[in-house]
Amino acid sequence: MKQPIKMQKLALLVVVLLAALAISRCTAAATVRMQLTHADAARGLGGSVLLQRMALRSKARSARFPSSSKSAPVSTLVSTSEVVPQAEYVVHMAVGTPPQPVRLLLDTGSDLIWTQCLPCPDCFNQILPYFNSSRSSTFAHLPCDSTSCHDLPFTSCSNVKFLRNQTCVYTYDYGDKSMTTGLVDKDTFTFGASGRSSVPGVAFGCGEFNSVTFASDQTSTAPATGIAGFGRGPLSLPSQLRVGNFSHCFTALTGSKPSTVMLDLPAHLYRKGRDAVHTTPLVQNPVYPSFYYLSLKGITVGSTMLPVPESSEFALRNDGTGGTVIDSGTSITTFPPRVYRLLRDAFAEQMKLPMVPSNMTGGLTCFSAPRRSKPHVPKLVLHFEDAKMDLPRNNYVYEFEDEGDNFICLAITEGDEMSTIGNYQQQNMHVLYDLQHNKLSFVSAHCDKL
Repeated sequence: MKQPIKMQKLALLVVVLLAALAISRCTAAATVRMQLTHADAARGLGGSVLLQRMALRSKARSARFPSSSKSAPVSTLVSTSEVVPQAEYVVHMAVGTPPQPVRLLLDTGSDLIWTQCLPCPDCFNQILPYFNSSRSSTFAHLPCDSTSCHDLPFTSCSNVKFLRNQTCVYTYDYGDKSMTTGLVDKDTFTFGASGRSSVPGVAFGCGEFNSVTFASDQTSTAPATGIAGFGRGPLSLPSQLRVGNFSHCFTALTGSKPSTVMLDLPAHLYRKGRDAVHTTPLVQNPVYPSFYYLSLKGITVGSTMLPVPESSEFALRNDGTGGTVIDSGTSITTFPPRVYRLLRDAFAEQMKLPMVPSNMTGGLTCFSAPRRSKPHVPKLVLHFEDAKMDLPRNNYVYEFEDEGDNFICLAITEGDEMSTIGNYQQQNMHVLYDLQHNKLSFVSAHCDKL
């Protein structure tokens, strides 16, 4: 009589284990949705001010990317009395047990996840309290022999007595002179408004000495507490969560509605209306492997295909410079000087409106238009390998009124030798980074309803 009982218990155990495994798989496969807010949202800024801030941030952002020659200093790019924080989209999440809220800049151009942590002897001001590791029951320091420590470019070992196992100390800098220094730790990260999606053991930087461009000065309050790297390296958030893809959908930059970033989107959901989906390969840069490069082939303005040979302006060079990057942290698209001039001249020729002096518009190409009018503007199409981005009017033209005058501006600017596809051009597009298949897809969407 004992044998059947044992068999029943064994069968019951198998059923329980299978159920647990099924639940685990469902949890891992569930899409994580997080809210994004733009740094300029709901600030009540006028049209010309918003335009100049976008131009300034895009110029400053270009310093993060590889180049054999750098652009002019940020201070000379736009004439403005305000120091503009270099911040774009802030993603909301929480760290620790119980969760402590953090707001991190969504950055597809870097890998490290970090936030400011107590005691914070040299930190910038932020709205939220600094992360307090002593209040988290799941917090732990990572030792110098950990994989996460080895994945960082600059680390050392701490011999401070209260830190065990020779805790990993990091320094992580960015091309725009931003820098964070602190300890490499791990803790539970919680995502989404409901707080139901939690992942334990995520490696991140506890920054205690931080100097960043998105904190304009030490007297102001920064829009973020740190940065969430979404790049291609092993320490980025998508890499650590081992998701097959992530996607974002940016609402109109001039509005106040929140945007969305999603991790591990089910394939069938994105393929809804697949006839409108455009897909292009992601190009790997062996010198700078973290950035998301695309193969840009050409640009059409109205009925004119710009005479830009791919081998010169658009190609990725052997030293890692050049090429085209798609970036969440750049406001408006930038092209190399010769490409931008060709684009500007073709656009101006077809606009047939008087141009406004560039010193009045932050260096952008703008036109004076009749009041309460909506004049025709030439179409703008970006041609990628196997895909084209046929931009709607609001994704490359910026229109505003100033002191009774109506202005139409081309929301693209001159950059360095790299082309960068900015987030203004990605408004109301669902952009999916397919990490598993090394592709990028995009499709028009109502991002406030996604």
